[in-house]
Amino acid sequence: MTKPYLEGHYTPVPDETTATGLTVRGTLPPELRGRYLRNGHNPKPGVTPSHWFKGSGMVHGLRLADGRAEWYRNRWVRTPALDGDTSHDLRASVAGTHVIEHGGRILALQEANLPYELTPELDTVGAFDFGGKLTTAMTAHPKEDPVTGDLHFFAYSPFPPHLVYYVSSPAGEINRVEVVDGAGPSLMHDFGITENHVVWLDLPVVFDKAEQSGIPYRWSDAYAPRIGVMPRVGAPRVTWFDVEPGALLHVANAYEDARGRVVVEGPRYDRAAWETSWKWWVGAPGHGPDPLTGAVSHRWTFDLTAGVVREEVLDGLTTEFPTVNEDLLGRPTRYTYAVAFPGGGHSGYSIVKYDTATGSRQLAPMGERRMPGEAVFVPAGDGEDEGYLLTVVSDLARDTSELLVLDATDVRRDPVAVVELPRRVPSGIHGSWIADTELV
Repeated sequence: MTKPYLEGHYTPVPDETTATGLTVRGTLPPELRGRYLRNGHNPKPGVTPSHWFKGSGMVHGLRLADGRAEWYRNRWVRTPALDGDTSHDLRASVAGTHVIEHGGRILALQEANLPYELTPELDTVGAFDFGGKLTTAMTAHPKEDPVTGDLHFFAYSPFPPHLVYYVSSPAGEINRVEVVDGAGPSLMHDFGITENHVVWLDLPVVFDKAEQSGIPYRWSDAYAPRIGVMPRVGAPRVTWFDVEPGALLHVANAYEDARGRVVVEGPRYDRAAWETSWKWWVGAPGHGPDPLTGAVSHRWTFDLTAGVVREEVLDGLTTEFPTVNEDLLGRPTRYTYAVAFPGGGHSGYSIVKYDTATGSRQLAPMGERRMPGEAVFVPAGDGEDEGYLLTVVSDLARDTSELLVLDATDVRRDPVAVVELPRRVPSGIHGSWIADTELV
């Protein structure tokens, strides 16, 4: 049976390629001097993974400089899993969720294993364990504090210790390792940091060895959902708040408001949304046409003094892959960007910009049979939204892809620039803009 994550926008490419001197329509801004890298699952020809998340990682990259798109290339992350190793060795990673820069290294991430270092040309260097100090898996969603440059990350496990917290210096040296007591065997895909706190998600998708997809987690009505807030300084003591049943794959941002309350925002799934999405991820009967169904923008506000939490729905669109200006990560942000999927009164695919101060939104529809990926913000001024959004669009009608450069101040405008790619890039997961200065 054909799986939905091997069809349509997600059809894998069969090989690696390099192209130079790409065609640009419009004008690439001079601030764009670096690499846009995007990771995603791309199993080898003839391989059918049992779950979308188990497909081998492939990184697609573009080098931009001086108004030119110098090259495009795509490379599999060469790990033991690429050649069929399904052992529990931390090096047997599919490395297909995210790709970041830290300490001058490019790292491909997948949360059940060690990160993999890549060269600036996307060749695989090998597993990276921070000089032997990382002895567990590493989340695919680390958070770099924009003020200190420290990288905060964690490992979670269905077996004790369920949660381990790490901090790495800007140079890439782990200087803090803490077991966080009180967490359970839940699927902890992401977390949040604020200026003074760390936010942990202990929600009702939990380890279940009966799950046969290869990702052994299921929704459990019996599991009490909680979100924990922990000071960044001192002993790892968590204040846990009971919340309404829901799942959160991706935190848009977390911050402290003017009253000192901790605010967390992101697309929240109820049980129906989660289970419908999961059916697509495993190719089970009853799945919808898209991998993400029913997740809507949500806010949790935690009053640490009163010990209470308030929850609110911010919008009814089905959205995922939220991003912000990461120069303000962990600090109050007004604008969030995301991919809007069909649903909630919206048809087709769009990039959406939310203004959380006014409750308004802007939509940039992609057009018939065109699907954008996560929109990565690149700053180009002092204002929070002064900059550009980079997103790769899969175009099924023309069997091709483009990199769009959108003006983040108003995503409804025509793209500032469009880079024509030499092939259709499968819809993927997460990516990063890595300026040349970060790789020196």
